[in-house]
Amino acid sequence: MVTGAELKSVLHQRMLIERMRQTFRSGVEAPEPHRHAVQTYGEHEASLLVAPAWQVNQSVGVKLTTLFPDNRAKDLPASQGIYVLFDGKTGVPQAMLDAAALTRRRTAAASALAASYLARPDSERLLVVGTGALAPELIEAYAAVRPIKQVLVWGRSPERARRVVSRFHRPKFRIEATDDLEWAVRGAHVISCCTAAAEPLIRGDWLQPGQHLDLVGGVTPEMREADDECIRRSRVFVDSYEGACLGAGDIAQPLKAGVLNRDDIAGDLPALTRGERAGRRFYDQITLFKSAGTALEDLCAAQLAVEMIVHNDTLR
Repeated sequence: MVTGAELKSVLHQRMLIERMRQTFRSGVEAPEPHRHAVQTYGEHEASLLVAPAWQVNQSVGVKLTTLFPDNRAKDLPASQGIYVLFDGKTGVPQAMLDAAALTRRRTAAASALAASYLARPDSERLLVVGTGALAPELIEAYAAVRPIKQVLVWGRSPERARRVVSRFHRPKFRIEATDDLEWAVRGAHVISCCTAAAEPLIRGDWLQPGQHLDLVGGVTPEMREADDECIRRSRVFVDSYEGACLGAGDIAQPLKAGVLNRDDIAGDLPALTRGERAGRRFYDQITLFKSAGTALEDLCAAQLAVEMIVHNDTLR
């Protein structure tokens, strides 16, 4: 079992971002994930998600994750899982990996990959909205693609925000917690949101010319991190049309309300990486990227992790 600590040690963000760029360019086979309801004796129904992807003659991968909401009362994570990687030529299992750690690492890399096309090249001020396990990953990933000099972290709990800040020892940038979200948004070059918000936190009238807004939370159609005015003012991109338009509230809700048409979405990560769609078109443009997550990202990260582990073992 490849642990989260091992994944962090071998999946260096700059390397993962570049590998993901190449994978989006070439593409993978990724059937629609299957979600199955699982009856329990608890208060809430549980679920099992099966998300496969493969590259012909290279690798086959599948993420198996469970969601047991009643685990919170038992002081256990509600979501748990594993990622299984198979050899694409023989079907022989190659590795099992910590799915939660893999997902965090690849999610941050996907946001940074999008920012390499959408955020201004001179972006120095990063605001991270959210204080969960993904927040430090996003900071690290953005620092790999932009010359970040100042980072602010905002959360509903100031103590949790300070905890995120304390995880960085002698970084190359200045990092602080803030309790003034509007002020922080107005002063940032890049705003990355990774929350479980059900109602919008980011207001469109706070946005400034030239900013890039990255929405990582809002993982169900009912959840939102940014209001409709953010959508109206931005050039909008997604990682994948299917996931964002159907499963992500920040895109699905504006589509349903007529605030956004599908044709208004400027492109996805495959189109950006292949040069089929231009990213940021001018300096003062506001750009928005909605991350819904794709099986391609999981497969890409798992492949690279296993390759690096094998390479490191060979060197020993």
